Amino acid sequence: MAQDTTVGPDKNAVKQYLLQLQDSICAGLSDIDGGQFVQDEWTRAEGGGGRSRVLVAGSVIEKGGVNFSHVHGTAMPASATAHRPELAGRSFEAMGVSLVIHPNNPYAPTSHANVRFFIAEKPGEEPVWWFGGGYDLTPYYGFVEDCRHWHQTAHDACAPFGDEVYPRFKDWCDTYFYLKHRNEARGVGGLFFDDLNTPSFAQSFALMQAVGDSYLPAYAPILQRRKDTPFGERERQFQLYRRGRYVEFNLVYDRGTLFGLQTGGRTESILMSLPPLVRWEYDWQPEPNSAEARLLEDFLPARDWL
Repeated sequence: MAQDTTVGPDKNAVKQYLLQLQDSICAGLSDIDGGQFVQDEWTRAEGGGGRSRVLVAGSVIEKGGVNFSHVHGTAMPASATAHRPELAGRSFEAMGVSLVIHPNNPYAPTSHANVRFFIAEKPGEEPVWWFGGGYDLTPYYGFVEDCRHWHQTAHDACAPFGDEVYPRFKDWCDTYFYLKHRNEARGVGGLFFDDLNTPSFAQSFALMQAVGDSYLPAYAPILQRRKDTPFGERERQFQLYRRGRYVEFNLVYDRGTLFGLQTGGRTESILMSLPPLVRWEYDWQPEPNSAEARLLEDFLPARDWL
């Protein structure tokens, strides 16, 4: 992509936005749960640090983490240069907010969101920068109204930036959050984008903010609607089984996880996205025409929810 270099990237503005976003999301989720996120500030020997916020064993959230990080180093890691080899040898800064919420109730979906900014610099040359991010929803039991609300909110966040943005980011999400070894989607998708640096820094930053700001309006009503639904051991066991897919994706495919580990990031913060309890079962198959089967047949295949 060609970059508009007339106005340089404002790293401090991005950082201040990300810190505020972490605050607002934690406050909104705490209001629903009634519990408080515990903050853990950390530093990285190679440069930078962050603040992790975790809520465990809440009344609504079994485990939730909302992490801010700002790290820097003298060389880009392999995960970042694999698809952009021209960045090898540049110093870098990476900052972002990443979160995963695992509710107690199997009828309440897991959600994930991430917004991030990378900049790679070299003396005497223009900086190379881009934004990335998005959010996706992972239900255990499917509800059409939840999926429509999630995707409508995502659509509306993207609408001011052009009619093509939501369909493109939605398709990108469907492709990215896909477990190739299972031939199966992780969830019902949402938005995903990376390498965003056109038409200008201001416009790219505004789009990243629109995505970040729309996460809570997308997720909070769903969590409120499903958090008190009665459930039994069958639903709980299916939830734990499906959480295994979440773990598989994060450890095998997730670009952010790989970047964090390869840059010597803080392991506790990188892996806070993993659920507290999970189970695997050999060659498990759902009963025909069951709610569990409907998730696999009607909700996980990519579709137009609007």
